[in-house]
Amino acid sequence: MPSLPPPCLAPLLIALLATSPALAQILDPPELAVVPRTAAETARIAAITAPPTDFTKPEAFEALPGGAASVRARTTADAFSQSSGNMPFEREMDFKLGNGLFRKLWVAAPSSTLASDGLGPLYNARGCQNCHVKDGRGHAPEGPEDAAVSMFLRLSVPGGVAPEGIEGYLTSLPEPTYGGQLQDFAVPGHAAEGRMTISYVEQPVTLADGTVVSLRAPSYGVADLGYGPLAPDAMLSPRLTPQMIGLGLLEAIPATDILALADPEDADGDGISGRPNIVWSVERNAPMLGRFGLKAGAPTIKQQSAAAFAGDMGISNPLFPAHSGECTEAQTACLAAPTGAEPGVRDGLEVDAAGLDLVAFYARNLAVPERRGLDDPQVLRGKQLFHDSGCAACHRPKFVTHRLEGQPEQSFQLIWPHTDMLLHDMGEGLADNRPEARADGREWRTPPLWGIGLTEQVSGHSHFLHDGRARTLLEAVLWHGGEAEAARQRVISLPKPDRDALIAYLESL
Repeated sequence: MPSLPPPCLAPLLIALLATSPALAQILDPPELAVVPRTAAETARIAAITAPPTDFTKPEAFEALPGGAASVRARTTADAFSQSSGNMPFEREMDFKLGNGLFRKLWVAAPSSTLASDGLGPLYNARGCQNCHVKDGRGHAPEGPEDAAVSMFLRLSVPGGVAPEGIEGYLTSLPEPTYGGQLQDFAVPGHAAEGRMTISYVEQPVTLADGTVVSLRAPSYGVADLGYGPLAPDAMLSPRLTPQMIGLGLLEAIPATDILALADPEDADGDGISGRPNIVWSVERNAPMLGRFGLKAGAPTIKQQSAAAFAGDMGISNPLFPAHSGECTEAQTACLAAPTGAEPGVRDGLEVDAAGLDLVAFYARNLAVPERRGLDDPQVLRGKQLFHDSGCAACHRPKFVTHRLEGQPEQSFQLIWPHTDMLLHDMGEGLADNRPEARADGREWRTPPLWGIGLTEQVSGHSHFLHDGRARTLLEAVLWHGGEAEAARQRVISLPKPDRDALIAYLESL
């Protein structure tokens, strides 16, 4: 794998990414041991990932959205909790150990359970699994009595300095008192930061055939603030935890292939102008392609996992070693609280490098279930409408992952995630008006659609989008605007049988 350029070359690197595929390789995750593709492989990949032209039958290998890593689709809530179908037996123990850490409930320090103390002092959840229940989607609270464990508010204020070498970076700073996210729980003896509030206004949308669909438009606020008022220019962005399947396969998509889809100036005139998010890698101390998070704000699974340990639970780790997690200088009691760090144990951290790697391995290998009913005539009709309506312009069906050494589960797999991994302007209706790296307040990363039809089975609800406002897949489509407005209008104009076929296709994914 190429070495990183010196910092002075970083701006040039970012400027040349779109025209130099070789340079894009250094934006791939550092743990990937990439075997370069041959010319013959590149030609084969171009042919197999080309858009379909025959919608009378499924495409070859379409039943396996995660390639050989796919697993049989379970009929239980455990459908998203299986290990990669092609995982060698000798690696299964690492998956199980990572699962154990993912499910662990942390406690406040000091505690007799030395391996599990260090929670908070401020936190959103006591364990990863509390937010990602059954490795699926979180849900928005249904009322004041319903806990918001799997949803929280990002906080920031204008200001800051852009990292060196990332052109177009939109700066912001954590809210001075409350930090980068609102923690609604605290360990004994400390006050929680506050409570997210949500109210909805119903907005009717009339389809071409006269059907009326009601969309709920949310408004967000904060109540019961524990440390004084928010800054007057504070920006709030709701975040619902996404499903976990297929993350390792998304990480293994070559950066070159993602960047090749970018069209920031809409040069082809199709109204779609996807842009890559370029973010700062804490591990590399350099720019990298953003892949994970609702705005592609994290470059790797490891960094996303480490940030969740720190921000959601206040657990120190190699990438974010502050024992007090999200505590700010204004929260002096929080900074002075006991920690779970033990001298000479776990490198003085609450989660050491080995533990973080195990959790990342677990997240990397949560398998994508096989498709269901993909040869049903209604599903095939829906697939054609998905393409004809323009949905596939952003929800790109297919990629082939890198050929990798030492990572057989993700190596050289034909996958069907239905995402381009790029940022798109989704219109004012979905805007959170808060930047994240190069993503502006109207942009979101195209979410993968694989497994979306199993959401209710796994998570017990059918709420979609970044904040769960959509109660059905049709509502989710109707919230699309901006670059997706033309596709939305095509869906609005569909007769009911075609509309039902489109939803049937999505539910088969």
